[in-house]
Order: sequence, then C-alpha cells, then structure tokens
Amino acid sequence: MESSVRSFLNYLRVEKGLSQNTILAYGRDLKKFQAFAEVRGRTLKQISRDHIVDFLASLYRSGLDSRSVARHLVALRHFFRFAQVEGYIVEDPVASVETPKFRMRLPHHLSTEEVNHLLAQPDTATPLGARDKAMIELLYSTGLRVSELVNLRLNDLQMEAGSLRCIGKGNKERMVPMGRRAVVAIEEYVRHARQSLLRGKASPYVFLNRFGGRMGRIGFWKKLSEYGRKAGLRLKLKPHMLRHSFATHLLERGADLRSVQLMLGHADISTTQIYTHVVKERLKEVYKQHHPRA
Repeated sequence: MESSVRSFLNYLRVEKGLSQNTILAYGRDLKKFQAFAEVRGRTLKQISRDHIVDFLASLYRSGLDSRSVARHLVALRHFFRFAQVEGYIVEDPVASVETPKFRMRLPHHLSTEEVNHLLAQPDTATPLGARDKAMIELLYSTGLRVSELVNLRLNDLQMEAGSLRCIGKGNKERMVPMGRRAVVAIEEYVRHARQSLLRGKASPYVFLNRFGGRMGRIGFWKKLSEYGRKAGLRLKLKPHMLRHSFATHLLERGADLRSVQLMLGHADISTTQIYTHVVKERLKEVYKQHHPRA
C-alpha cells in the first residue's frame, strides 16, 4: 500500500496542483489508515467496506470529532478512486460509505474592538514590530490564508490600485482588494523596516524574518498568539480567526455572499455559506429598523 500512497500523493502534486500543506494533510490521514491495515494484515486489494467502517469507528474511539473523521474519509475516497482508475484495485471499498453527519460549527471571530486592540500591540518603532503590524493589518484587510500571506512577493502588490495578486489553493490566482490602513502599514514596512531585515541580502518575499529569509507560517502564528495574549483577547488567537473576522465583518456591513466567496478564494460558495448566520442576523436587524409592522 505504501507505494500506491506515494503514487497518489505525487499525482496530487503534479496532476492536481494541490498545495504542499494539503498534500501533507492527505499523507498524514492515509498513513493512519495504512498502519490500521498493516496491523490487520491486509493489503490494498484486500480492503473491504467493513475495514473502512472499522477504521472510521477507531477514529471516533480515539476521540476525534465528526468533522475530523469526515476529513479522513475524504482522503480515503480520493485515494481509492485513484487506486481503482490506476488498476491497483477492482472495486472501490469507500464508494458506499456515507459521510459522517456533523453540526455546522460557527467559526470564532473577533469583534472590531478586539481587532483594534490587537493592532495596537506591535511596536512599530522596531523593524519586527512594523512587519508584524503590516502582516496583521493585511490579514484582517484581505482575509488571506496564512500560507498565502507568507508567500506574498513584492510583485504581487499593486499599491496604487490598492489590491494584490494571490496564488491560493490549487494554484488558483485571484485579485484581492486591500484596505487603506493595510496599504499604509505595508508601505511603511517596505520603505523602512524591510530594508533593515534584509541585512544586505535580496528576497522576492514581502515579509521577512529577523535573518532576512521568508517569514514562516509557524513563526507568524507564534507572534500573533503572543500579541493576542498581550491584548487580553478572550480566545486563543490563530491566524484563521482573522480570516473569519474579515468575512464576518464584511457580511455584517452588507457585503453579499458571492463577493466574500471570491475574496476568500473559496472554489464553492457552499464553503462560504458557513457565514450565512451573519446574513440572517443582519436581515433581521434591517427588518426591525425599516418595516412599519416590525
């Protein structure tokens, strides 16, 4: 099974053009299933629907929630479909397995006051503080994924137009507008702090670490978490929460779901529909304010 998993992951990389993070996630989930099959002495051709169901049940017993189990099932679905097409197996054992039902969990987001408090934390008199302020402003202003943020290049920025070019999941390109405050923060960072961080080197990336290399996802997550603690936020801060805050605040102020979908880079609007609770609440408020019989 190991060689077929390797072939599948290579297919995702070369043929499908999926991001490295997505491929690693598929690899981790399939590695768990591979270990499960090996313990039971089963080869790829010997896997049945019952084995798939037993594996999913073992994930539940280990404490995973329905959403996480469903994610493992998605990896298995794609893998066994690939294995059938490639002739590794005759029948797909996952074809008749139902996706676990789970409650739609609303994403955590910050209030506008909490965002303002967070943005007040970086010391912009220092190169690292100016960088951090620019990164947080841009993340909240655009709703970028953290991987998209750290991979931004200077030639992706269109400062005069107030927009940027982003390469998202599946190497899909999109244009995203930037807010005025984000533009100002980036200009300040690029004009002064970035030169200091470069230390005489050259780099195409916008955001750099203290050694002049590209700022990493984990490094930014740690800095953001630290600023969240300093700001006394009620929730443990993660980069994705700023993305959720971006979407929620847009919808609260009247943006339509389709526009938010395009800015977030969701391939399917059903992914964006997790935010429909915001739209419903706003419609109720509009109704109460404007209908004569409300």
